Amino acid sequence: MTHAFFIAGTDTGIGKTHASCTLLHALRAAGQVACGMKPVASGCMETADGLRNEDALALLAAGSAPLPYARVNPVALRDPLSPHLAAAHDGVTIALPPLRAAFDALCAEHDAVVVEGVGGWRVPLAPGLFASDIAKAWQLPVILVVGLRLGCLSHALLTAEAIVADGCPLLGWVGNRIDPSMDAPDENIATLRDLLPAPCLGILPHGVAPAQAASSLDLTALAR
Repeated sequence: MTHAFFIAGTDTGIGKTHASCTLLHALRAAGQVACGMKPVASGCMETADGLRNEDALALLAAGSAPLPYARVNPVALRDPLSPHLAAAHDGVTIALPPLRAAFDALCAEHDAVVVEGVGGWRVPLAPGLFASDIAKAWQLPVILVVGLRLGCLSHALLTAEAIVADGCPLLGWVGNRIDPSMDAPDENIATLRDLLPAPCLGILPHGVAPAQAASSLDLTALAR
């Protein structure tokens, strides 16, 4: 059976892709054939091969083997906006079935699939559809990435509350040191360990590439 995980974030710009790529390297080091997926991405670049997203390309590079871009990122949108707005600008309607088809194809070829969300947990994708619905519909356990900076405690606790309230299993959380000058980082991390209802899977150091940061992760909880 393929193990699949949904990577949620406390906000946009807190390092979901960095954490996802680090997790991919850790899974591969543990002998897993692993790949990443970015079902929906906005802010894509025009290239000779079509629209390409920087985060999706990073996931592709961190996986075990080359894959067709559209399988990793089925919905690529031009404008760097909330997906429901970017999709409207592109004349696209985001729906779950095409995303699920790409996900199923990845699962058929891999031991582990790391599905990176877009923005925060409740980002709208279309009328009545949110990023959280991907994890809910596919029954994926969630790994929460917490960007370690001022304000992260409330963001992390509120996001964890929403994940649990939506009926999704919160498998664990990863702290990402996005602000190297953050005051009292160890005390904040200790507070997160005490208050979040899931184990810490690791703290990612600032400025360390995913391949090297992979040793900071503890994959024990992922075997559940």
